[in-house]
Amino acid sequence: MQTNTPSRNSIRLTRRGRFALATLGAVVAGTAVAVPLLITTDEEEPRPEALVVPAGWRANQVYAAIDKTLDLPAGTTKKSLAKADLKLPNEAEGNPEGYLFPDTYPLPENATPQKLLARMVDTANKKFNGAPVAAGAQRNAMNVYQAVTVASIVQAEAATKADMGKVARVIFNRLERGMPLQMDSTVDYALNRSKARATPADTEVDSPYNSYRRMGLPPTPIDNPGEDAVRAAINPAPGDWLYFVTVRPGETRFTADLAEHQRDVAEAEAERKKAEGKSAQPSAT
Repeated sequence: MQTNTPSRNSIRLTRRGRFALATLGAVVAGTAVAVPLLITTDEEEPRPEALVVPAGWRANQVYAAIDKTLDLPAGTTKKSLAKADLKLPNEAEGNPEGYLFPDTYPLPENATPQKLLARMVDTANKKFNGAPVAAGAQRNAMNVYQAVTVASIVQAEAATKADMGKVARVIFNRLERGMPLQMDSTVDYALNRSKARATPADTEVDSPYNSYRRMGLPPTPIDNPGEDAVRAAINPAPGDWLYFVTVRPGETRFTADLAEHQRDVAEAEAERKKAEGKSAQPSAT
């Protein structure tokens, strides 16, 4: 147990909400965007033209989107991994999490799960293996795979693009001090769910992804980060912060002082209960 680490019950690092992506007039929120080739008047749905993968999707979400977009039985894309011949780094051990790069992918007539997955991984390799990311990772005493893992946590935790560099700095400051990361997003990944915040019971789960109980980075990325998160991971903002919490939408507070953080957490909890109380009230008629 780290003597400079407060109890698990006293710290709650923020967890960002679901991602929304607007593209070509459509909003992406946990589902694939199918862009029609043309508008038809019959009941048959038009053939999709492209698949949009938002930043922050987990691999399982990408698999499900490919299945749906290509009108395949559920689980088909995941089963195709074994024969997809993906060009993943050795550290990934065949797991493409973190390397299914968020982008818009055209769907030609001969589109298959293997071809789509390979295109996503190839795009990730082009983005990650260039000089800026490699040099940035080395500058922070990491390899590229570790930098992508940091970026995936940043993607999940940062409430806004402006917060990404600060979240990355909290991760590095904690690693350098030998503190557990204590990120709710890694617990959510361990439990295969999405949730606003982890409970004390959640933080006891026995998993290598539980950053409350395990030191260091999780064994793999926990989602597929976008370019902004990767940029933050290799160029973290300067600061001494060790804690952060989103007190209210649009306001995330960072601090190096535990007592200050605990006050911020108390305020965030009060704001949450206030919001829940308002939503529970019957609407006026």
